[in-house]
This record gives sequence, C-alpha cells and structure tokens, in this order.
Amino acid sequence: MKIRYDMGDTLDMLLEDKQIHHAEEYDQVVVNFDENGRLVEIEVLDASKLLGGFLTEILRTPERGFVEIA
Repeated sequence: MKIRYDMGDTLDMLLEDKQIHHAEEYDQVVVNFDENGRLVEIEVLDASKLLGGFLTEILRTPERGFVEIA
C-alpha cells in the first residue's frame, strides 16, 4: 500500500498498482476499482477537513513512527 498526501489537500491510498476501470464517489471519498470490481485506490478530497488534527499532526512530525490522538 502507498499513501500520499498532496498540497491540493488530497489523500491517496493506493492498494493495488492496477488500471482503474471505474469509480464511485461518496461525498469527500472517491473509491476506484479495477475491471473485476476489486478495490484499487481510495482518494479523500479535502482531507484536512475530514481528518483534521490527525493529518496535521502527521505532516508536522514525519520522523515519528506513530501518532497518538487523545
């Protein structure tokens, strides 16, 4: 799995390195599938709004192995 956050405020979680056949959109979340209907990628649009402080903390401390949210 590869996880990437870009400055356009999109969080991408690539589960499989396959061609995307179709997508389904659920508010801020786009779920991409291959031609067999298997999950390939999850995209979170406006990620900072959805994940808030959790995402901000991760971006501030990339050397940490984990982030604890109280």
